[in-house]
Formats: sequence, C-alpha cells, structure tokens
Amino acid sequence: MRIREQIIFKLQEKFNPSFLDVEDQSEMHRGHSGWNENGESHFHIRISSSFFLGLSRIKQHREIYNAITKQLTNKIHAISIEINSE
Repeated sequence: MRIREQIIFKLQEKFNPSFLDVEDQSEMHRGHSGWNENGESHFHIRISSSFFLGLSRIKQHREIYNAITKQLTNKIHAISIEINSE
C-alpha cells in the first residue's frame, strides 16, 4: 500500500472526518531537500473533524502525527496540515 493510502486509512480510522484530502505534493519540491524521485516525500493534509474541537493547534497537529505513526513519518520529508474543527 502506498504511503498516501496508508495516511488516509489511519486518519479516517482515528478521526472519522467529514472531509479529508491527502495530496502528494512531492513533485512541487523537485530538487529540494528530501525530495524523492519516486514521490511520496511531501504531503498536504486537509481534514475536518469534531475530534479537534477545543484542542490547541499544537495538540491538533500532534494528534495527526500520532495517528500517522512514527513508522510512516520517518518515510516522509514534510507534511503540511490544515484542520477544520466542526
């Protein structure tokens, strides 16, 4: 299973989002540090879930990283995150 699909699965499982988009933006970073010719090095996550209500932005981002797991984050160079708490 590709990294993008693993991220989607883990985020759906933990947060039951009403909206989720995981975009592989690796090609936009061609030639930059951490870029991988196979892709899957830079991701942008947009997620909406009531899970994030009342959590600080830092806590929200920590929850995303914890859900993705260290095993996956070690394979990824960069992740940007947009969260909408419902």
